[in-house]
Amino acid sequence: MIKGVIFDLDGVLVSTDEMHFKAWKMLAEELGIDKFSKEDNKKQKGVSRMESLEVVLSKGSRIYTVAEKEELAERKNNFYKELLTELNESAILPGVVECLKMLRNKGILIGIGSVSKNAPIILTKTGLMEYVDKVSCGLDITKSKPDPEVFEVAANKLGLKYEECLVVEDSFAGIVAGKAAHMKTLGVGTEYEQLRADYEAPGLEADIDWKTILES
Repeated sequence: MIKGVIFDLDGVLVSTDEMHFKAWKMLAEELGIDKFSKEDNKKQKGVSRMESLEVVLSKGSRIYTVAEKEELAERKNNFYKELLTELNESAILPGVVECLKMLRNKGILIGIGSVSKNAPIILTKTGLMEYVDKVSCGLDITKSKPDPEVFEVAANKLGLKYEECLVVEDSFAGIVAGKAAHMKTLGVGTEYEQLRADYEAPGLEADIDWKTILES
């Protein structure tokens, strides 16, 4: 039986993809990199901030030190946090609130498993925090997906065994991480059919057979 559902944040509950793209592009332009595109941005999906930075730097020719990379990653995050000041409930994806309410009514615990250090800010500004029991994010972990750490931390915070949890993800790295934690997985998003999840749906607004999933 599934007793807890752990959701990734960006692309699953909310859409801040455009803000991330704008922030990375702002950094790229500061570095004289003018060829950072939406296709490059797709390679940053589901990975850590430092791994995302490497995608940007690979478009240029300069070699940076570890300290310089850390400063650049922080600069990007500052751009992103500035953009987040305009975030509100309009960023919530279709069907999300209804899904969270349904799960809570069934007595299912709700966790967040996001590598983003800004997850608490996003949840607060969109009003979703009231539906969440525990948050595991970039502030709690040292390894990014596909390592299962972020989901293991979430399950531990919820007080559940890993096999009692379902992971909802929109990235392949996230699905791999969920399976590595011995959790069931539900793949959603535009590429849901390619994620190799145990269950799949285009989004949380879809007609999902929650009864079967929760009883698995």
